[in-house]
Amino acid sequence: MSKRALQAVFASVLMLVLAGCMNNAKPNDPEYAPVTAQDLQQPRETNGAIYQAGSEMSLYGDRRAHRVGDIIVINLEETTQSSKSASSSADKSASASISNPTVLGSQFGVAGLSLDSSLSGSSNFSGSGDTSQANNLAGTIAVTVSEVMPNGIMKVRGEKWLTLSTGDEYIRITGMIRPEDVTPENEISSTRVADARITYSGNGQTQAAATMGWLSRFFISAIWPF
Repeated sequence: MSKRALQAVFASVLMLVLAGCMNNAKPNDPEYAPVTAQDLQQPRETNGAIYQAGSEMSLYGDRRAHRVGDIIVINLEETTQSSKSASSSADKSASASISNPTVLGSQFGVAGLSLDSSLSGSSNFSGSGDTSQANNLAGTIAVTVSEVMPNGIMKVRGEKWLTLSTGDEYIRITGMIRPEDVTPENEISSTRVADARITYSGNGQTQAAATMGWLSRFFISAIWPF
């Protein structure tokens, strides 16, 4: 193996090691953090009128979230199932033969050797693959409204961390929801969250035991030449 190839293999192994070291997530990520007080809409100044915009209260309506900073409960109802199979085959064969020529009724040869020749070859390939995957995620998580778009669509984000004896488990979610999809109980199904990004993972001994080592990942990766 050349020096350049060895350098490429070493760089690939180093990247895998660094990727394995950076898998541990930490709480309070700004991408999932609740809205701070500075980001909330400031109340407008009092102008002396009875009605004040931004401080209205409905006596007969529900308390569904519709403003930045409001809290919505998302019911996680994710179920996915997929399967795929493929097969292919190829077969090729060829043959050729040359008979010994004759000259004036006698077979022609060189040093008493016949010129009869034949050539044949064949190749065969077959392959098949089958894969299936099923996932199920159920539970609840409370998120906050981080932005209300001009068309009324609300962007939400949030995370839930559980500290256990063997490590941490967390759920993170971001996405966009329609106000009309929120129930009077201020809940919404995760299947109605658009552009959803849902992460369920953990840190600690249990997660480390269930994770393949970096060297094993290298030997089954696409960069392994064999």
